[in-house]
Amino acid sequence: MSADPPQAAAVLRTAPPNAAGFDPVRLERAADLLEEAVTAGVTPGGVLLVARRGTIVLEQAAGHLTYEDDAPAVTPSTIYDLASLTKVIATTTLMMRRVESGALALDGTAASYLPELQGSPVGGATLRDLLAHSGGLPCCTELFRELGEGLDRDETRARYLEHIAATKLEVGPREKSIYSDLGVLMLGEILERESGRGFAELVQDEILDPLGLADTGYLPADSLRQRIAPTEFDAWRGRLPHGEVHDENTHALGGIAPHAGLFGTARDVAVFAQAMLNGGAYGERRIVDTDTVALFTRRAQLVPDSSRALGWDTPSDPSSAGRYFAARSFGHTGFTGTSLWIDPELELIVVLLTNRVHPTRENIAIRRLRPAIHDAVVLAIDDTTVELR
Repeated sequence: MSADPPQAAAVLRTAPPNAAGFDPVRLERAADLLEEAVTAGVTPGGVLLVARRGTIVLEQAAGHLTYEDDAPAVTPSTIYDLASLTKVIATTTLMMRRVESGALALDGTAASYLPELQGSPVGGATLRDLLAHSGGLPCCTELFRELGEGLDRDETRARYLEHIAATKLEVGPREKSIYSDLGVLMLGEILERESGRGFAELVQDEILDPLGLADTGYLPADSLRQRIAPTEFDAWRGRLPHGEVHDENTHALGGIAPHAGLFGTARDVAVFAQAMLNGGAYGERRIVDTDTVALFTRRAQLVPDSSRALGWDTPSDPSSAGRYFAARSFGHTGFTGTSLWIDPELELIVVLLTNRVHPTRENIAIRRLRPAIHDAVVLAIDDTTVELR
């Protein structure tokens, strides 16, 4: 007798809040917080999506694309610059797949994959270190100022790598966790060289297409402009990025980078999150194994008291995930005003997409909004007892 076929993993459906164990009135408080934030000028607009046990129970759009009187209203299909959510959706997932296949080793050094780094301060950092932001590199550097716009992407990549090779470490490896785009740029370079393919092509073929994320990708088409939320006026470019990436280092790379550059909708981010919550599968498509998801989403424990997992983050105190997401939760934020948190114990996903940097990054009020919304969502659950983390 043949074995039963494997059961398809959960796919998202939409149902009333009580179908997934929420009190509808209390859950509405989370939606109200987003509306109030728009009124208070925390962000011009945003989309909040809440899913539990494979069921979307809230998909709230609020505000407008900008603060202009005639600005289009935000809808659930509004596309946002996902910023550093690119790190987990794209780079971390590709790293999961390469480690799982044996093509890359977590404890292999950067220099073993990038010979240009032999003898450099960061050459001895392992891929594990780079994923957990424990390699000692500084947070970020305005690499774009050295290059300007319009260079060939391969030339820009080479110049970035030269800069990183010459960069002095801020601390010794595994002495302190420093969130660093530079380490993620190295991971992207390693992934491109290992595969012999462009980064955007890898992401499209191995993640976006298998999961059916049709509204997510690099370099969105001009025809989508009316659906895209603009970000911050950029004095360097002399214009307001609208449909082009906010992150300047990514822009200098032609809009395609491992640390930023993806645009997408809340629904697409939620599908990706459900795949991670399912242990790497969505419906009948599997992009990574369950054990690999578990390995990458638990704390790396390379630096004492660091909340960093491999590519992902986990709740710290305080956390953008609020006070109730379990310690085993994992997620990430993006500079433009995006965030994704997943609680496997509650089987809960919360996606919040905004363009809070419009018209200026100096507006940091979202730091209060994020935890407040996550707390409101968890406190709306009425079929289990929730406790402070």
